[in-house]
Amino acid sequence: MKKSNFLLVLVVCLLTNYVSYSQYVEPEPDDTVRIYAKTPFDTTAAIHALAKGSSTIKGVAFTRPRTGFGYKAPLANRIFANKVKILLFPVTPYLLEYLELKKKEKPKKLRYVYMDPGAWYYRLEAITNSRGAFTFPNLKPGKYYLEAILDWNTTGYYDAYSGSGYGSYGGRTDYYDRKYYNIAHYDKLTKFVDIEAEGQTLDVKLK
Repeated sequence: MKKSNFLLVLVVCLLTNYVSYSQYVEPEPDDTVRIYAKTPFDTTAAIHALAKGSSTIKGVAFTRPRTGFGYKAPLANRIFANKVKILLFPVTPYLLEYLELKKKEKPKKLRYVYMDPGAWYYRLEAITNSRGAFTFPNLKPGKYYLEAILDWNTTGYYDAYSGSGYGSYGGRTDYYDRKYYNIAHYDKLTKFVDIEAEGQTLDVKLK
């Protein structure tokens, strides 16, 4: 009996091993539409644009809570970008086309826009402090594009109807359970900045 069980286990192991190392494995379907800008990325121009200069971009990155209609509430307190990475790209024809394509991106339909690896490589980064402040020093005159993703949460509660009860005299009492929620938000902060002269310091609001 023990010998037959051993043989059964051996056969199962051999079959499993055979399946695991099959020569032909059917690939999973890939319905993703990958979109790329057609304008060639100019590496030389990007290197020149990011060469050291004497100008500075200083700024504060923040967002505001939204109203019930989805618009940012202009009088609400700022939500500062705390320890958030700010990206700086030199503005090139390639970048402008890429940003236009990004506006047509539809993740729900698996339509994604991808950046050229060279364009992604030639960028600068800065990290904000707890008040959203950031600095890009040693820049040359030129046009730059700033971008950051600021995540924040909305928390609160509401009373959900859970049923009703009736007294002996026909009176009705409604009962409610308190429900708590936490909603995650991701705001893309963007801005174009134009440095016109060497030694210039620009103060910007990235929102």
